[in-house]
Amino acid sequence: MRKICFILCLTFAFVIQTFAQQQDDMRKTVDYLASQQLGGRYPGSTGDTLASEFITAKLRGLKLKPIVKGKKRKAYYQNFSYGKTEQRTTHNIMAVLKGNDKQLRNEYIVVGSHYDHLGMGGKDSGSRRPDTLAVHPGADDNASGDAVILELAKHFKKTGSPRTIIFAFFGAEEQGLIGSKQFVDWMKQDDKRRKNLPDDIKGIVAMVNLDMVGRMRDNSLSVSGTGTSSAFKEMAEQVAKQTNLNISCTPDGYGPSDQASFVAADIPVLYLTTGGHMEYHTPADLPATINFDGMQQTLDYTKELVTRLASLPQAPDFINVPSSTNMSHASFKVTLGLMPDVTGASTTPGLRADIVVAGKPAHEAGMKSGDIIQEIDGKPVKDINEYMERLSELKAGTTIPVKVLRGDETIILQVHLKPAKQ
Repeated sequence: MRKICFILCLTFAFVIQTFAQQQDDMRKTVDYLASQQLGGRYPGSTGDTLASEFITAKLRGLKLKPIVKGKKRKAYYQNFSYGKTEQRTTHNIMAVLKGNDKQLRNEYIVVGSHYDHLGMGGKDSGSRRPDTLAVHPGADDNASGDAVILELAKHFKKTGSPRTIIFAFFGAEEQGLIGSKQFVDWMKQDDKRRKNLPDDIKGIVAMVNLDMVGRMRDNSLSVSGTGTSSAFKEMAEQVAKQTNLNISCTPDGYGPSDQASFVAADIPVLYLTTGGHMEYHTPADLPATINFDGMQQTLDYTKELVTRLASLPQAPDFINVPSSTNMSHASFKVTLGLMPDVTGASTTPGLRADIVVAGKPAHEAGMKSGDIIQEIDGKPVKDINEYMERLSELKAGTTIPVKVLRGDETIILQVHLKPAKQ
């Protein structure tokens, strides 16, 4: 009995030490990628180059395989240029872990995140403070995802994987998913320079994307794309139960991040995020705001999710699920001017307004970040699906009641609707 207790104590101590090391490594990654020195990692900038060199050094250190022919660090790069009025050149960074199962190793899973951000912000940059020129560090968006992917690469390098895994860090995501689109298009072409990748896009059987996973609240994680394969929803829920996480599942994979490029190519996807917050796309998205305990939970969840995905006896089937929860603003004639909680983290009935933008209709009516929307124009709102449905029914120029819960107080706000493009 004493021997068993001693072994259990040693095992427990090892696990605790491993967790501490993983969190420390993730913290160092976020601290560097989101440092003032990197200037917001705008594509083609000095900060973009420094971030690329940092990530590449980590992948080379793990002795993962490069994606193009050549011996230098650039063998991990897929270079591309974009822009009509101003051409910018950047790249995707990728490394490959060959599968160890003779039958499954020719099937590939992409596990990815984007590493770029908004640079100094400014007009038309996507910044929520367009009048402020300052470094937008992007600690959550998306240094958090990059840090988790690097830890996943370390983990699977040690444990191995039946299927081959491509660890991907996409460039120019903030400019319109450009990097991931470039990769998908590249995989549809015949390019003799490619190395350690499938012969064509059909060799990629699934994609897992992490974007903004550093601000976990209420032990909750959003998982989109669970309907893009018949195997995904049950798998995602089983892993959540195993790792003691609350997850909110969305069937379609057309969220505003790189997995959308893959689902558009008929590849089943899973998109993990902890959702929006007040610091999103501002200079205040700093390492000090990151929940590293939550990142550890996301890492543990993703390890198990990818392990199961890589071990499926058959490649996951693809189901084309129409976009439902992530409609573009162009689908609506009006906007309330807020960022809703996409994780379903609130235990109170309704949809939490994570960010209420100053000067927009909801803010002018008195709504505050953290309010829980329960009704719009007299109709119930229990989740993001119903929120989108309500928006699609509204017309600009009208004033409608919006019922919110603020703490224990129920408030009826009169919101004057403006066109979505304003």
